[in-house]
Amino acid sequence: MLLNGLFLAKPFDPYPFILLNLVLSSVAALQAPIIMMSQSRQAAKDRLDASHDYEINLKAELEIQRLHNKIDQLREAQWHELVQLQQEQIRLLNQILSQRSE
Repeated sequence: MLLNGLFLAKPFDPYPFILLNLVLSSVAALQAPIIMMSQSRQAAKDRLDASHDYEINLKAELEIQRLHNKIDQLREAQWHELVQLQQEQIRLLNQILSQRSE
């Protein structure tokens, strides 16, 4: 543009630069499909990655749920053992009290 506008005595592409505009438009027209194809491929990869992430998150959530259930079962078993132990202690204390009162 500088060469054509300032340095040449008789410019081959005068001020509105129609030829330059045509060249730049042609380059953009050639680049556009390539850019769109690469974006399409990237979008497909992103969808696949999102699908894998969803599956992984779902598996992790199910595993966490199973662990919660196991912990709940262990806690329930411990509560049951604790209740039985307290009932045994109460029975022994009642037996000791009945022996003292005799």
